Amino acid sequence: MIRVSKSTISKKEITAVSRVLKKEYLGMGHEVNIFEKKLEKFLKNKCVCVSSGTAALHLACQSLGLSKGDEVLVQSITYISSFQAISATGAKPVACEVNPLTLTIDINDLLRKINSNTKAIMPVHYAGNAGELDKIYSIAKKYKLRVIEDAAHAFGSYYKKHKIGHKGDIICFSFDGIKNITSGEGGCIVSKDEKVINYIKDARLLGVHKDSAKRYKNSRSWELDVFNQGWRYHMSNIMAAIGIEQLKKFPTALKKRQRFAKIYSKKLNNNLNLSILPSNYDFVVPHIYPVIFKNKKLRNKYKKKLEKNNVQTGIHYKPNHQLKFYKNKKNQLPLSDNLYERILTLPLHLDLTINQINFICSLLKSD
Repeated sequence: MIRVSKSTISKKEITAVSRVLKKEYLGMGHEVNIFEKKLEKFLKNKCVCVSSGTAALHLACQSLGLSKGDEVLVQSITYISSFQAISATGAKPVACEVNPLTLTIDINDLLRKINSNTKAIMPVHYAGNAGELDKIYSIAKKYKLRVIEDAAHAFGSYYKKHKIGHKGDIICFSFDGIKNITSGEGGCIVSKDEKVINYIKDARLLGVHKDSAKRYKNSRSWELDVFNQGWRYHMSNIMAAIGIEQLKKFPTALKKRQRFAKIYSKKLNNNLNLSILPSNYDFVVPHIYPVIFKNKKLRNKYKKKLEKNNVQTGIHYKPNHQLKFYKNKKNQLPLSDNLYERILTLPLHLDLTINQINFICSLLKSD
């Protein structure tokens, strides 16, 4: 079976985890501090590590004081975590259409949905592509909105000569098992806003004030105080040990992902059954490789053909406005509904081979 995605772990990660196990301090401590410092050097920005990309988004929303009555604009075609992070604060995620070429948030629909309750925009860097990020920040400045970038797919990607996470308001990454780098689970929040960073440092540790500094020394606070609602969202030393090794190998890993995506794009560019996303893989590091078929019938036909030949595929993602919890009859998104019926994600991971990509592309040729 050619898997659509998978973790790629070597002996170095196993050895790093073993070292942590032997120290017998498995929770948040010294290794997390080291990982954060290495990420800060890589991204050239302040960083706080947490237990997942979803936790990162939730804490980012909470740090802005979002609550009931507030609204956050976010594209409907995204993983459920984007919406859950917003609604967990009591705020309302307002589903927006996507640009059909890039599958990033549609600027015109976003503008139509701004009102007095709008407090933030959450652009999703779908498949590693940041879309029209400059326009989003211009809109945010005009309407005095905050921006939380869901960069779960985009670790290592660039936008106009700047690495995602270097510039911007608040940027959230995921280190889930199949992301561009992994810590098993995990994620981080990146921002130059010291108030946000300090808030999240406490909030990830059940709100215990300034407990992070003690945890970094493999200690903890006993005479403690709590000023805000917190959660058990901290990263463990075990997770950080994996992340440190993954970050060391990332320069090689990103080139491999980019190379595979370029091969797909070259071979599928003239395929009359489907279209590819117009990403520049010299700057985009793809987490997934989705294609868009002409219609649902063709998508399902080739999905079955690939499965019969032991090629796993995915569909990224079911639009959130179709989910019972987020349905709103007044907010119809026909473009997202249509795209959902035509999207298919092809295998992309570090253990893939060029021969396998060639085989997959041959199966997608017209019968």
